[in-house]
Amino acid sequence: MIEYIRGEIVELSPTQMIMDCNGIGYELNISVTTYSAFNGQREGKIFVYEIIREDAHLLYGFASREERELFLLLTSVSGVGPNTARMILSSLPPSELIQAIASGDDVSLTRIKGIGSKTAQRILVDLRNKVKTVEGMSGRSKLSAAARSEISEGAVAALVMLGFQKAASQKAVDAILKNSPSSSVEQVIKDALKIL
Repeated sequence: MIEYIRGEIVELSPTQMIMDCNGIGYELNISVTTYSAFNGQREGKIFVYEIIREDAHLLYGFASREERELFLLLTSVSGVGPNTARMILSSLPPSELIQAIASGDDVSLTRIKGIGSKTAQRILVDLRNKVKTVEGMSGRSKLSAAARSEISEGAVAALVMLGFQKAASQKAVDAILKNSPSSSVEQVIKDALKIL
């Protein structure tokens, strides 16, 4: 089992990272929260969870052990797979997710794509006593208004990779950037996940 990878960040998008470690490029599926933590860095250390199936070997990467622990807890809930857990962690930072679970806030969970009322209730019941306090992961970086087109393209591409329609994603991103033109790409994606 791989605990973590330390190396050079070759590519970084809101849903994937490629990290070069001694000449081997590892493709990692990441959340928007992890993207925010590594955005602008050339190298780093990412915590890993490996899923081995008959048809694929998948690596999921996390900026912290706490985020990985939440991912494992979420995937232990019936009906929550790795991509749904990643969607949840992209929509709510670890500190907000823990607070939502601890306080029984099913409304925050049902706002996330793919999370219905029954799944939200299962998450709350199964994890209420398992979540631990973690420090909030801040570090939102704001990009200049001159990069608006790049922000828009990156956010739409990430939303399409997460399973949303391109036209709906573009409409949501345009609306968000109209109201908050200085938002970073990760903030635009998080806001779009709340309205899509």
